[in-house]
Amino acid sequence: MASFMDGIPALKTLSGDLRRRMDQAVATFQANLASTRTGRASVHMLDQVKVDYYGTPTPVSQVGQVSTPEPQLIVISPWDPTILKDIEKAITIADLGLNPQSDGKVIRIPVPPMTEERRRDICKHLNKSLEEHRTAIRNVRRDGNDAMKKLAKEKKISEDEEKRRR
Repeated sequence: MASFMDGIPALKTLSGDLRRRMDQAVATFQANLASTRTGRASVHMLDQVKVDYYGTPTPVSQVGQVSTPEPQLIVISPWDPTILKDIEKAITIADLGLNPQSDGKVIRIPVPPMTEERRRDICKHLNKSLEEHRTAIRNVRRDGNDAMKKLAKEKKISEDEEKRRR
């Protein structure tokens, strides 16, 4: 489909836009999967957390080193020790179910083991997220189909080219 669409000038920009939007939907779903809290610690669990760093919302990974020295522990070593409290506050506000602990130099975040209730919650959350991203892909397809019909109606492409696209 893409090679067919790229051969027609009127469809070249449409094809690029649709591909970009679909790739973006897939990438956000993959990021959502990576940041999902499971029973094992991952630095990606904090990807969505933003710290107020001198008035600018900044990702945790940009204000310090985030590592997982143990399977059940995340450690954040901030480059600027004065923002230790801000990082703790941001993690607590993010409502990830994590309880950060500070010793004045680093922040340790123990990741609690999975419970049956937490597994069910994660499954519900992932199913909801999956359906949202499926809907986004469907909307991109619908927009592409509508644009093709519009181009055919305006005689920028032939009816045969429109039908071949399907």
